[in-house]
Parts: sequence; structure tokens; C-alpha cells
Amino acid sequence: MNNPIAIRITLACSVATLCGLMTFASSALAQAVTGSDAPPRLPITSITLYRSGVGYFERHGMIKSGDSVQLRFAQDEINDMLKSMVIFDPQQALQSISYESNEPLARQLASFSIDLSDNPTLATILGRLRGTKVRFVTSDGPVSGVVLGSEMRDQAQGSAQEAISIPFVNVITESGVRSVNLTTIVSVQLEDPALNGELMKALAALAAHSTDRFKNVGLSFGGTAARDVKIAYVNEMPIWKTSYRLVLPDEAKSKEQPMIQGWAIIENTTDDDWSNIQLALVASQPVSFEMNLSQSLHITRPSLDVPTVAGAAPRIYQDGDAFADKKQMRLAMAAPSVSAPPPGAKLSMLKSDRAGGGGGSGGAFGSVAMADGANNDMETGMSSEELWKQSAIAQAQSSSVGEAFQYTMKNPISIGRQQSAMLPILTSAIDGRRVSIFNRADGIDHPMRGVELTNSTGLQLIPGPVAVFDAFTYAGDAQIGYMTLNDKRLLAYAVDLSVSAAVQDDSTNTMRSIRIVDGFIEETRKQVQRTSFAFNNKDAARGRTMLVETAKIQGWELAEPKKAAEETQSLYRFELTLKPSEKAMFVVAQENTFLSRISVAQYDMPTLLAYASDKKASQAVIDAAKKAAAMLATMNATAARIALLGQERQSIDADQNRIRQNMASIDHDTEVYRRYLTKFNEQESRLEAILVQTTNEQSTLQSQQDALNDYVRSLNVS
Repeated sequence: MNNPIAIRITLACSVATLCGLMTFASSALAQAVTGSDAPPRLPITSITLYRSGVGYFERHGMIKSGDSVQLRFAQDEINDMLKSMVIFDPQQALQSISYESNEPLARQLASFSIDLSDNPTLATILGRLRGTKVRFVTSDGPVSGVVLGSEMRDQAQGSAQEAISIPFVNVITESGVRSVNLTTIVSVQLEDPALNGELMKALAALAAHSTDRFKNVGLSFGGTAARDVKIAYVNEMPIWKTSYRLVLPDEAKSKEQPMIQGWAIIENTTDDDWSNIQLALVASQPVSFEMNLSQSLHITRPSLDVPTVAGAAPRIYQDGDAFADKKQMRLAMAAPSVSAPPPGAKLSMLKSDRAGGGGGSGGAFGSVAMADGANNDMETGMSSEELWKQSAIAQAQSSSVGEAFQYTMKNPISIGRQQSAMLPILTSAIDGRRVSIFNRADGIDHPMRGVELTNSTGLQLIPGPVAVFDAFTYAGDAQIGYMTLNDKRLLAYAVDLSVSAAVQDDSTNTMRSIRIVDGFIEETRKQVQRTSFAFNNKDAARGRTMLVETAKIQGWELAEPKKAAEETQSLYRFELTLKPSEKAMFVVAQENTFLSRISVAQYDMPTLLAYASDKKASQAVIDAAKKAAAMLATMNATAARIALLGQERQSIDADQNRIRQNMASIDHDTEVYRRYLTKFNEQESRLEAILVQTTNEQSTLQSQQDALNDYVRSLNVS
């Protein structure tokens, strides 16, 4: 018999506490991955970062026939690799790509002869080893035999004789069945080498799952000679960010342009050092998604009974027709269907030969502290041209690839693993002017100090924060949105406390005209909403270019001024100039014309006559409305008579009920009974007359209604 592997187990412990074995298996796996025999890795040579949260990685290297390339990916990166990896081999001799399975741990453990998927106790494990030959070393001596099963027994313990459950395993020995108290076990020895191997494999799977967060991918190549091979794939990456510095020239030097400098913020969150790589930053946002391609998928298949034929049963024949039951068995198998995963995004290597942007020479831009005794040139300020000459050189060139815009670093860069870097990508003059921007929605009584920029850099500007410097003095922060070429944007970076603002609203609603259309009086009204702005420039030395923003009223038109300087989807923007120490008023009016309709017969005549006196309604409209009103009054009189007849009938009905009750309680030969009978007969005659009058009045009312309808139906009077 082969020498068995002994497994030391602490009393009543679970398999999860076999730390020595798990540590040994984990270290063995680590040596297999990082040992000296591991195949070489192709270095990263090029990275393209996108603003959709992904990066495109390229690896280059020389390989020869029979070489294998080993790549290592984090667990959460393996799916992107499976979705996007492409290999460029001049000899097209790739033989295979293999990677470690990502089978769920519970399913892996359940596949072994000893199932550890539910973290079983020693008693449970021994119960699952029924029929296996084992050898125990206990405090009472060794025990060898075949496991029959395990059980829990209650035993009294301590001076209080309190019952507790003790695990036992029943073993068939040469002398019979013996129960072994597991609390007395010192060691357990499985005498089947195959089971020992299965247990070690299960423990190794546990160790790999708990300690290794990486997956190995191996690529095997054939071919006939050495050649340069490129491997490319997409991985999740933090989006690259931008920040800007905007330097405004001295207001006295009106001919100078502002200067803008842009920095890209890059983060290497991978476990690889980026050494001398070519870096490209793409402004586009390609569609990107995650799909769990590494996880094994198992489809639940239907479980069907084995088709059988029912046995023949004895039959009793009857006279005449005999009906025998028949049973037909139908099997319906649901065919499982698997949808193919969407293909990975098409990859293209982004390269550019077109240069753009500006550059300068000298030290880094910004971070200059002014102190007493400083250089006179610094105290008196520097021109934009001087600042430009001393700013950091832009290290990127721009280009367009299809519809995408990208920055490509001119020189290779290096960023250590889990490190970040700030790279200058833009240094250029930009068209702009100083403005003060007022929008009442800001909730303050002052405009905002700002600048109106036009992207004349020849580059596209990515959204990001802007630190504004006014003649080399920090002035405030702003935020810029995406700006394509020649696009215009407003930036606000400080409150202009030298200018105060006040706003007042008023509205009017006036009648423009009244006419009759198809029997309805149609009113045309105009509503005007006015917003008055009052500005006071308290700066005695400098004027202001004011940009006034006011919200649009949807569906209304701009009445005053006739045209705005700019118009967006939700607001108007107007421009006015304030001289030093000047006060100014500015009014914006928006108007809306709307119609209301009401039946000519129901229109209020005093109101109509008042409109006629204001020349809002013609005499013809007044006459037509009067005639319709008279016809309606006649109808109302007829309806009133019908209502009175109805009230009289209800009164008679109530009195007749009273008379009936009284007549039922007195003798028919009395004078009172005869009086009731006479009155009842008179009321019946009146009810018959009311019925006739009501019918006639209703007929009259209908005729009057028809006449009014015919009159107003074709009535059109202006």
C-alpha cells in the first residue's frame, strides 16, 4: 500500500480551519506563477485613454517559434480582455490562448470526491466518507476500519450533569462496529491515496480563490522565425481629466490676448509600471460595456421521465358498446437557447502625424508667491507675452482620427504602478474679452466677473476646472464645458462687487379686439411681461461690458428689445455698456397674444358695452350680441314657466297624498268625505291641464332653442 498522507485535525474543527494545508497550497500556486520558469511578458509600449472609462493597451515584443507569452490580469479585468483582445502576428502563427477557469467556487468544490462547498465540520466530512477506510489516533489508542456514518449523542458533562451534544463516528473494525468520540481524536488518516489527492485539490482551490486575485492568460505561438508581435486589448481605466489656467492681460493692454494652459491628469491604476510608453488621450466617448464572459454558464435543462408503455390490464366485456380508457403520453421538451454575446468593440490603433497647438519655453506656469522686496518687474506685473514665454511647454500634439479628437504625447512617458501624473497638453493664446454677467437666478445683487472666450487655439477643449489669473494674480475659479473649434463660452470666476443690480417685474393684460365667429364671441388679448434691470457701476476708474441674462417664457415672443445679442434654448442674453460711475436702466419685455371664446348668447352685456366704448368691439358685434341675448331671454322666460308648472304639479301630488290618507280613515257617507272627493276631482282636472300646458311650453322652448341655434350658427361679425 502506498504511504498515506496524514491530515492533522484539531478537535471538532471545520475544514475551513486547515490553515497549514491552505497556506501550503497557496504558496505552491504563487511559486507556479512567479517562479523562474515563468515565460517572459511583452512590455506595454502604447496606451490610448478614452473619456468613457476604458484604455486601449498595446504590447510589443520579439518572439520565435514555440514561444509562449504569459499575461496576468486582475479578476475584474479578465472580461474586458476576453471581449477585446487582438493579436497582430506577421506569420499568423498563433496556436492557442488559454486562461484559468472562473468556475464558481461552490461548483468547483462540489465537483471533488470530498465536497467542501458548504464549509462542513469534521463529523460531516466523515459522514460523507461512508465506506472509506480510515485510521484514527485517539487518546484511547488507534482505531482502524471502514466509516459507517456519523451521529450526535447527548452526554452529561460537569458537576451539574448538563447534557451536551457530542459528535461520534461509527466505524466497522475487524472486531465489529465501534463508535469513536471525535473529541478524543488526535489525528485522522485516510488510507485511500486517491481521496487524499482529491482533498488536497479541494483545499488548493479554496486557497487560490481566497488569495489570488489575478488570472493568467497564456498565448502559444508557432511559426518559423523570430518576428515582432503586437498584442492589444481594452481594459477599464479611470477617465483622464483636464484642468486649465487662464491668464487675463492687464486691462490697459487691450491688444493682448488671454493665455490658456491645459494639463491632463493621468492615473495608472494597473499593476504594471508604464515605462517609456507612447500615450494618447482621446476626447471621444466610445460605447463600452461589461459582460461576464469568464464566468462559466450552466443552463438548467428539463428533467423528463423515461417514456414507458403502460402494462395491459384485465378487461371485463359488457353487452353493447364498451368504453375503454386510453391514456396518451406527450413529451414536450423545451429546447434551451443561448443568445450569442454582442461582439467586442472594433479596435483601431490611433496614430497621428498632424501637429497642432502652441508651445513655449521656460519654467512651469503658476505658483509664484509675491513678497515684500520682490522684483520690481513682478510688482508692476507681466504682460501675457512674457507669461507665455515662461510657461511650461506643451508636451502633446493634437490630431483628428475620424470624428475623434486626441492629444498624443510628443515623447514617451513613464508612470509607476498605482501612481498619477500631470502632463501639460496645451499652451496657447485664446480670443477673449472681460465681461460682467448678471442673471437673477444667481440670487445675488451683483453681476459675476467673467470672461467670454472663443476657442481660437485650433484644439478642442475638454471639460474641466479653470483657475483664472488676472495679470498674474489669482482671481478665482471657473468651469469650462466641451468647446470645439471656434466655439464660444462664458466663464464666471468672481462676484463683481463694484456693480450693484436691482430687478423689478410687472405685467399687463389688455383686450385687443372682439369679434363673433361661428356663434362665439372671440376675444383677442395681449399679455406683456416686463423685467426692468437697474445697474449702478460704482467703479470710478473702469467701465463694464454687461451681459444680462433673462429666462425665456416658453411660447412668448421678445418684444423689447427687438433682438437679443445671443439666444439659448432657455434664455436671452443682452449686452450693454456701463461707463465708470454710471447708472443705467434696461428693460426686457416678452409678449403673448391669446384667444378666448364664449357663446355669444352667454356673454356679459355690460362688459361688452364697456368694450364697445373703448373701441374694442364694433356696433355690429353689439347688435348681434343684443339680438342673441334677447332670444336667450325669451327662452329663459319659457323655461321659467315650465318650472312653475312643475312646482304646481308637485304641490298637488303632495296634497293628494294627504287627502288619500284622510279619506281612508273616515266613513264614506260623511260630509267631510264628500268634500275630500270633490277637491280630489278638481285637482285631477288641474293636473290634466298642467300636463297639456307643460307639453305646449316644452314645444315652444324647443322652437326657441332651434331659432337661437340657427341664428348663432352662421353668425360671423367683426
